[in-house]
Amino acid sequence: MTTRRDRRGHGLRGPLARPGVPVMRTRRDRFDELVLDAVETLERRLDTTLGLELAVEEVPPSDPAPWEHGVALGRLFPAERDVPARLVVYRRPVVHRAADETELAALVTEVVVEQVARMLGRDPDDLV
Repeated sequence: MTTRRDRRGHGLRGPLARPGVPVMRTRRDRFDELVLDAVETLERRLDTTLGLELAVEEVPPSDPAPWEHGVALGRLFPAERDVPARLVVYRRPVVHRAADETELAALVTEVVVEQVARMLGRDPDDLV
């Protein structure tokens, strides 16, 4: 049995990242973490678990809700029978409106707060 080697006889390459070195996260992963952080911060501020399903989608569907004007940044689907409420944040429209990472984090938080405020029937300013 022969061992496969590269054409210069140096053997196979090692892992892409050394043990203990974090593997690079994608922009999509960082955005998902921003959404999770925003919800966790809001739950701590309200001192309650919201019981939301979270989702991140690339773009909103082409059929906006009647109350939505322009491009939706997020959408809340209310709870029904056995299905909990679902909060969806649309990544591309949010990223497009942010100039840098700090502004992106603030915009994600704003979208999450607005949607949760709608779910709770409260003013978004009361949740901040």
